[in-house]
Amino acid sequence: MTYCVGLLLKQGLVFASDTRTNAGVDQVASTPKMHIFELKNERVIVLLTAGNLAITQSVVNALKAKVEKNETDSKHLHNVDSLFDAAGLVGAELRAAFERDGEHFKNHNIDFNASILVGGQIKGEKPRLFNVYAAGNFIESTQETPYFQIGETKYGKPIIDRVVQQNSDIMETVKCVLISFDSTIRSNVSVAAPIDLLIYRVDSLHADCHQRITETDPYYLQIRQGWADGLRSVFSALPSPDWC
Repeated sequence: MTYCVGLLLKQGLVFASDTRTNAGVDQVASTPKMHIFELKNERVIVLLTAGNLAITQSVVNALKAKVEKNETDSKHLHNVDSLFDAAGLVGAELRAAFERDGEHFKNHNIDFNASILVGGQIKGEKPRLFNVYAAGNFIESTQETPYFQIGETKYGKPIIDRVVQQNSDIMETVKCVLISFDSTIRSNVSVAAPIDLLIYRVDSLHADCHQRITETDPYYLQIRQGWADGLRSVFSALPSPDWC
């Protein structure tokens, strides 16, 4: 399991993902789930992946291979005209993976489970954010719902719902995202640090603010403790019921 979140704000985009891929008594592993495709001053496209690791790695590796080949008559993430086309390309690779492996998954009673967030900016258009499903279809974020979550979403959703709007300050949003990760990590063993975080500002066309946040990161420790203390303080200040 995993937890990934992408947010589209007026100031830019925030992406975050954990790195745990297996959880069990004696089976714990980590791998990056954030993948950055960048042509500096021309485009930044970020993929966040959740679901069956074999599927998502297959899709990402296929997309990277197309970029490396750079064939003029073939579309890839370094030459598509829009983020909509980028999302379509990711969806096509998911469908290709299903055509190749779907029947084998079924024979082993394994669900074909994968979700990929696709966001960023291509020069000439505004930043955009998409959620691509296992079937290859996708939806785009809106002003009313400026973020997507994939993976283990339920623990981190309430804080984002209460705090983040499209006009939220980008650094305030980063703080909110890290609190949502802390809430998820505390309640679910299948999500764990390090957390990969990328802050992208509108029209920068450069992924220059990319952080890996460990459990001992000083800022992360500070807001974890502050959030826990604040919750306890607010809870204590609430009146108790007088029903009996």
